[in-house]
Amino acid sequence: MPPANSLGIGFVGAGFITETFHADTLRGIRNADAAGIYNPTTSKAERVAESLRAADCGDATVHDSVDALTRDPDVDALWITSPNFTRVDVVETVAEAIEDGADLTGIAVEKPLARNLAEADRVIELVERADLAHAYLENQVYMPGVEKLKDLLWDGAEATGRPYLARSAEEHAGPHSSWFWDGEKQGGGVLSDMMCHSHKVNKHLLESATEEDLTPIAVSCDISTLKWTREEYADELAADFDVDYRESPSEDYAHATVFYETAEGEVVIGEATNSWCYVGTGLRITIELLGPEYSGTINTLESGTDVFFSSDVEDETGYVVEKQQAGQGEMPVIPDETTTYGYLAQNRHVVDAFRRGEDAREDLYDGREVVELTMASYKAAEEGERIDLEDVDLTDYVPEPASGTFDPSVEGLLGDD
Repeated sequence: MPPANSLGIGFVGAGFITETFHADTLRGIRNADAAGIYNPTTSKAERVAESLRAADCGDATVHDSVDALTRDPDVDALWITSPNFTRVDVVETVAEAIEDGADLTGIAVEKPLARNLAEADRVIELVERADLAHAYLENQVYMPGVEKLKDLLWDGAEATGRPYLARSAEEHAGPHSSWFWDGEKQGGGVLSDMMCHSHKVNKHLLESATEEDLTPIAVSCDISTLKWTREEYADELAADFDVDYRESPSEDYAHATVFYETAEGEVVIGEATNSWCYVGTGLRITIELLGPEYSGTINTLESGTDVFFSSDVEDETGYVVEKQQAGQGEMPVIPDETTTYGYLAQNRHVVDAFRRGEDAREDLYDGREVVELTMASYKAAEEGERIDLEDVDLTDYVPEPASGTFDPSVEGLLGDD
């Protein structure tokens, strides 16, 4: 039985991100336990619940609905990790249960907060009306490497000046589940899926640790589909995920630049690059921070631990690193991905904040700002020009990849009729 003051967590979703990372964090968090879980495919929820019991991380009850999970008296807070297209419906169900008497302390929402600004605003409205503490689950700003890099370089900045350029890239060969590949369900392609990470970590590194002193003022962006519209790969997607990238593609490559104004009126820049067409040993996250007379770099595939399997090994090796693409040859190993990618520090902080009845460091308004930057990035790519954030209304904007109108061909790129 968990301690009396333990925060009972209910998971809405039992997919890869919950099973591999969020559930695993409970091994390293005091005063929190898994109290409940809901997933449309019950067998997935049961598998995650059983693994949590085996790890002595709580006796999670598998529920048959979001409503039942919310009303579970052992559940104090919800971690919403279900697919993007379910977010508004899930939060509406939670809000209705609370209005009807269900008792929750907090709600944490996995990145991205929503598919567009209209949905993000609806989620925030519902959570604020329910008077819940809230958190935006963006793991990369909690990565130990990111935090150490920021601490060290900002200490050096006292002598020479603040950082002026952050670069972040997250790349792999493509998502695990079919809904990620569906532009309407996901909200776009790789930009929606992964640039939310990069925009947020760039701003986090560029911003002072003592005050929020950056204002995003302009965005430029380019997107394309480099790999997955090619015949053999489009066939692969159709066979594996039942999506048609010949007729309704999303972008598998995106590059954006965000211009920020400091409190002193200076310009600093966040540069983001993301792809689903990176062929390598697995998920690669690279992060840089540069300023006058200093710089720092992170590459998650430079872990210091590598393994090698020769071609004589008959059976390919097991799980080595997220999104790994090979089972032979030399491969980097990340011994503890949950810690390296920031999930442990993130969830530890959110649990502590919720137990105090407070919003987390990264709350839903931070998530909304990221959605605004991703929408501005799509708009800049669509318009083929830099977007002034003061002059553009993105309230009801839906990106072309999310509406099925994206054309990655040469004609689409050049705007030819």
